[in-house]
Amino acid sequence: MNLAAFEAFVKVMETSSISIAAEQLFITQPAVTKRIHSLEDYFGVKLFESAGRGIQPTHAAHSLLPKVKTWLNELGEIHHTLSHEQAQVQGRLKIGTSHHIGLHHLAEPLKKFVQHYPKVTLDVHFVDSEQAHEQVLAGELELAFLTLPPVGDDRLNYVTIWEDPLVFVSAPFHPLAQQHDLQLEDLIAYPSLLPAAHTYTSQITLAEFEKKGLKPRITMSNNPLESIRMLVSIGLGWSVLPKTLLNHELTRLDLNLNMNRQLGMVWHPARIQSKAAEELIQMMT
Repeated sequence: MNLAAFEAFVKVMETSSISIAAEQLFITQPAVTKRIHSLEDYFGVKLFESAGRGIQPTHAAHSLLPKVKTWLNELGEIHHTLSHEQAQVQGRLKIGTSHHIGLHHLAEPLKKFVQHYPKVTLDVHFVDSEQAHEQVLAGELELAFLTLPPVGDDRLNYVTIWEDPLVFVSAPFHPLAQQHDLQLEDLIAYPSLLPAAHTYTSQITLAEFEKKGLKPRITMSNNPLESIRMLVSIGLGWSVLPKTLLNHELTRLDLNLNMNRQLGMVWHPARIQSKAAEELIQMMT
């Protein structure tokens, strides 16, 4: 049985789409389908059924998924152990990063890493910070660069690398942009555009309102910060964004409140780290 077939199965389960799985695996859709069929033939079960224009995992697929993930993680740890014994920095290093960190902070360090360790295949996954956090905990990512959670998990290691100030913003023509000495009470009279409530950025923001017994009027939630920036720039509401995203289309609101995100990396110390992961952690710290 080909290892690639199991990896294709996991990817299809994660994305609920053969086309997206093919895109992320850099292979064709027929190749993904062929790998899934090889698994079905091997186990003698049906893993996916047609559902409209998409697919629906069967009960067998849901039963198989955690076992395959565990096996792939254990296989990865075997590779890590062997690389340690040979003191080699090579192989595949699977890391996760939020879009914001990847675009604004991580390019130079990763460029330095891949130039220094050309035998390492860097597998970078762009995911929300919250999702990356869970994938590190589950062993699906060796290392992640993300917005650190307000409350960490005792099972994981965290290192702060970048401070990321947050600022209140609006379009230049928004009524709030013309006012001075604003208070949080002034903002709740107008619609806001914030990341989804489960995101760390939104939790930091909402905590400030909760301290004063206030609740903002959230008219739209959108996780990608660049998308929120665009929506704010056309006047749909105010928001809270990293200071690094300020541009000529936005105005920083005159509100005397300091909020800050901590950006950094997280890994699972109880899992065997590859030499590549250890070297990247060392480089970043």
